[in-house]
Amino acid sequence: MSEYLTRADRMKQPAALDVARAVAEQHGVCVRPLAKERIDLDTGRVEIIPIPCGSTVASACPTCAEKNRRLRMAQCREGWHLTEEPDFTPNEPTADQKQLTEYRADLVKVYRQVMEEDDETGAEEVRQEVERVDAELRQLGVRGNLPSLEPRPRAARKRSTRRRQDAANLPRRPVQKRTVGKVFGEKYQPSTFLTLTLDSYGKVRSDGTPVDPDRYDYRRAARDAVHFAALLDRFVQNLRRCVGWEVQYFSTVEPQRRLAPHWHAAIRGSISRAELRAVAEATYHQVWWPAHDEIKYSGEHLPVWDVRAKGFVDPQTRTALPTWEEALDQVEEPAHLARFGVQVHSKGILGGTPEAGRHIGYLTKYLTKSINECHEAGTARQERHTERLCDELAVTPCSPQCAVWLLYGVQPRSARLSMNPGLCKGKAHKRTTLGVAGRRVLVSRKWSGKSLADHRHDRKTFVRQLLADVGITQDDQPTRVVWNNVQPGDPNVPPRQHMLLRAVSERIRWKAEYTAALLASAGPPDPSATPHAA
Repeated sequence: MSEYLTRADRMKQPAALDVARAVAEQHGVCVRPLAKERIDLDTGRVEIIPIPCGSTVASACPTCAEKNRRLRMAQCREGWHLTEEPDFTPNEPTADQKQLTEYRADLVKVYRQVMEEDDETGAEEVRQEVERVDAELRQLGVRGNLPSLEPRPRAARKRSTRRRQDAANLPRRPVQKRTVGKVFGEKYQPSTFLTLTLDSYGKVRSDGTPVDPDRYDYRRAARDAVHFAALLDRFVQNLRRCVGWEVQYFSTVEPQRRLAPHWHAAIRGSISRAELRAVAEATYHQVWWPAHDEIKYSGEHLPVWDVRAKGFVDPQTRTALPTWEEALDQVEEPAHLARFGVQVHSKGILGGTPEAGRHIGYLTKYLTKSINECHEAGTARQERHTERLCDELAVTPCSPQCAVWLLYGVQPRSARLSMNPGLCKGKAHKRTTLGVAGRRVLVSRKWSGKSLADHRHDRKTFVRQLLADVGITQDDQPTRVVWNNVQPGDPNVPPRQHMLLRAVSERIRWKAEYTAALLASAGPPDPSATPHAA
């Protein structure tokens, strides 16, 4: 006689989808794959293939987030202690590239002639031909911006470049085309681990909450978070001019317990603490925006769009609000000044040591979490601190195009009817970012000589080559395929648990082949390549 199960007992049993997700996590498979249609051009076979979502947040997909974190670790490790300069010497232009460029120059001349003659039909034909030539130049390997047929003159708005009197002066050396650090004692070539923080906004407790919330400067904290990326750019620029060589870095942006962002950076080469402190002290970023200290419109009293004025107007007087350019003309002093705090921590690290590995892990520790998940509020006091910061971020403009400007009586740049005054969809206003709208990982161009896609390709190539060395090949994979997106409600798309189990089955087979190749190979694999690379 079977055991009787109550409703509560049945509800405690795991659902089939939850079991499939658990198995997928166990085998390192994406738990929310995207369905893609693959068409084999040789056989005509159509299949629905699960594609990893590629999320970098563990709360959305833990396996994809961890895979991304490991890839970032490999990227950091490869570029931190380079001993040879990455080669970025451009190739010489080919004859085809030169010939097409000459032809494009002739098209520009013809375009100007037909525009002077008001021949719109001829001008459209020239535009189409230029688009075709530009596409062909891209295919031939020409990078960069090609000159436009109708260049738009930019209104030059000059600002004083004189340094502020309250900012220390720095030595300015000519920057050498060098990215590798110096060698000491003919064998030691250390690099640097650096941490920069923002200034204080008021005294805080050990849990990061302010001692006196009413005196804590939430406005400055919000604005510093929004402009933190620009402040970092200024710091790197000043650092390169101070030390006299092209400093390269791999860095991450994380929140402190007080929710202010700070910067962890692995810098190639050795830089003294005195120089780093001096550069941090002398670095600042001035925000030349219209003043936005006093909210003029709120509640139901908000600017409205006027069709005849083609812009926003006052809801009562129907007077047009000043445009962005008009508001900038009235700016005489910066609306905000962002600076670093006094805390500057730096440390010399030798490559290939356990300490270097620990610091790489520390750099990438929180990459699987969104910024607001790094320090979750555990008390009511921490929750109130987070809410007050988010409330201030909601009324802090994040860009010249931000709809929040309408609350301060200024029309955003490129204002349009669809704008909702005070509501901006920018990342800086979201709770998940706490004002940091840019990327979490900041990497200089000459860090390792490779992009993140290059590192991912290297890991896949390593695994495939290892399998090929022992005779394991992917002969059953189609070579000529076309990928298409599937439409919502497509009956050919299998349920998610089916796609998960299919991906798990493939992962088990790949791991078995990889393990067999490891056992058959002569030596241990490169630690930067893992089974996840497959």
